[in-house]
Amino acid sequence: MSQDDPSFSFDRLVGKSQIFRDLIEKIKVVAQYDVAALITGETGTGKELAARAIHYNSPRKDQEFVVINCSAFSESLLESELFGYVKGSFTGAMAEKKGLFEAADKGTFFLDEIGDMSPALQAKILRVLQEGTYFKIGATSPVKVNVRVIAATNRDLRELIREGKFREDLYYRINVVSLHCPPLRERKEDVEVLTRHILANIAKKNQEPKKEISPGAMAILKKHDWPGNVRELENELEKAVIFSSEKKIVTEDSLSPDFLQRVQNRQTELLEEAAGAVSLKEIKRQAVEQIERKVIQRGLEKTNWNKTACAKLLRISRVDLIRKIARYQIRKGPF
Repeated sequence: MSQDDPSFSFDRLVGKSQIFRDLIEKIKVVAQYDVAALITGETGTGKELAARAIHYNSPRKDQEFVVINCSAFSESLLESELFGYVKGSFTGAMAEKKGLFEAADKGTFFLDEIGDMSPALQAKILRVLQEGTYFKIGATSPVKVNVRVIAATNRDLRELIREGKFREDLYYRINVVSLHCPPLRERKEDVEVLTRHILANIAKKNQEPKKEISPGAMAILKKHDWPGNVRELENELEKAVIFSSEKKIVTEDSLSPDFLQRVQNRQTELLEEAAGAVSLKEIKRQAVEQIERKVIQRGLEKTNWNKTACAKLLRISRVDLIRKIARYQIRKGPF
């Protein structure tokens, strides 16, 4: 579907972290070059927003920006949506249908989750990128289009190539330039500015005064790893605004019990992981010391307890040897 938005500006991309600012700068550069682009990143990181920023700041900004989620359709339905069909091409084709590639002519076509597309459809997409033409279902003459393709995926396309599930030639066609939308856990310093931005949007949508957020509630938001990224943050704040009722401030009590439990569970996991890491480090240290003590003991026995000779044998200084003998309390006699 076409979602024209000539008012789109970089203000819609919210964040102050260095990793996010670097992404914005890259988007500004990529927008000026009429080439295919691949946007990678987890679900909810804002890949579509990045694609819109590219389009609406490019020479094609006055033309259509068309979006389709490739994972939302079956193969046959996706093909008809992409390329359209002619009347009578199959049962139910009562009239000719215009495909989205045709709708995006002279504009930009955003193919979201392209990694979920079948190899057969990948071949047809490759033809459009290589030749600028395609066939409607049931047609005998090609349709010519001039479309900039921006693709996105949350999957590892190189791994899919190795598994034979994604065409390598298509990968290089869509990946002329690449952008990566970082997960929210890698830019925690953006949580606060995103929260205030989202609360302002919620207020605007509901036509009510914007709510602030308490320091305690903000601290909890910053603790979370946000596996669902910005989309998850939006969801939790929507609920928090509802739970805050008539209050002007979103407090800790406004956050959903389910969310608070997930944060608590994750903090417990992190503490256990930290404890495990410390224990493992301690075990390693003890193992090294035990081996070192045995080596020194045997070295001393071999050199008849001549510290100078033993130090030379072990390739350490005599001072270090004496220090280690005292540390490990090594004495003459049975080990």
